[in-house]
Amino acid sequence: MDSLSENLLWEDKEIRFDTPNVQNHLRRGEKVLDTIYHIEDTKGNAGDTGRLLATNLRVIWYSLSHKKYNLSIGYGRFVNTNTRSVVSKAGGPTQALYILATGSNTRFEFLFADISGDTARKDQPIFQSIFEIYHLYQRTYLYRDLKLRGAIILSGQLIIMPEEMVCNNVNGVWNLSSDQGNLGTFVVTNIRLVWFADANETFNISLPYLQISNIRIRESKYGPALVIQTAETGGGYVLGFRIDPVERLNDIYRELVSFHAIYSENPNFGVCYDSTEAQKRLAKMKDTEELKTEEFQEIDNRQEREVNTKLNTYLAEGTAVAGTEAAVREPVYCKELGFAMERIRDGYKLQDLWDVLPRVEDD
Repeated sequence: MDSLSENLLWEDKEIRFDTPNVQNHLRRGEKVLDTIYHIEDTKGNAGDTGRLLATNLRVIWYSLSHKKYNLSIGYGRFVNTNTRSVVSKAGGPTQALYILATGSNTRFEFLFADISGDTARKDQPIFQSIFEIYHLYQRTYLYRDLKLRGAIILSGQLIIMPEEMVCNNVNGVWNLSSDQGNLGTFVVTNIRLVWFADANETFNISLPYLQISNIRIRESKYGPALVIQTAETGGGYVLGFRIDPVERLNDIYRELVSFHAIYSENPNFGVCYDSTEAQKRLAKMKDTEELKTEEFQEIDNRQEREVNTKLNTYLAEGTAVAGTEAAVREPVYCKELGFAMERIRDGYKLQDLWDVLPRVEDD
């Protein structure tokens, strides 16, 4: 059967430096939601006037003085972000955006300062859009990331996200992940494929088309099966499903391939930000004097609870940079699992990668 080309989503999961013409090389579905002018990368390129772009996946800064200097910081790497007052080159106070981020086991600190010299901007929250867009990104991970055993089903019905439409409900779908199989239901939408067990709705998977690398039909010990392979950023799982009769299986296969192709042409990352409405909110808040620059602070603890960050880091480190190939590691026999597997990189344990969801420790 036909395979689907894999185009890994890295923009929200990586920090990259000096990517040629990065501001014009956005991926499909990525949009610039706000542009902030006259901004300096104080820690890395002091003295260079640049622009700060907030997209639905990342923050981009690029220099206007030296075209090769730029930064791309994915929202998925944010740890802490706030605004600070700093001293400008002219000697007066100005505001700056501080971002603490992590990448490849390294902590990065970024400071983007307003160097416009415009006194009217001194007391304006010029970085507010960054915080609002980042908040939206945090709340829309189901658009972009695979989720296992999530609270996504209520009384047998999928909880629909904004701009999501249910296109098909398919009953009688066997999940072949266990020896006996589990009978459940497919929900096919314009954004993702969801399967949940009929006997236990919490046993489910939400798989965005974004994280599907391959769909095919192949023979299994249960007969013809729908086999879906997730992308590396989606865990690299191989999922098998049986649907009877075979004619119905073929129909579902063609439908999923079609939806995946349509989505790939115009991905929806879930972040919807209206700059006009944001300006109206700003004006209203300014009138009531409720807005203070120092109040904008976000510490991202939610993502730590939602996903296994060690697994994400491991997968990100193993992803090849465009134009290169990832190093191949030899297979070794794993006593715990009972089969051969790729040798784990130094600094990681099997348990780090086995737990898709993090352990919840009691207070």
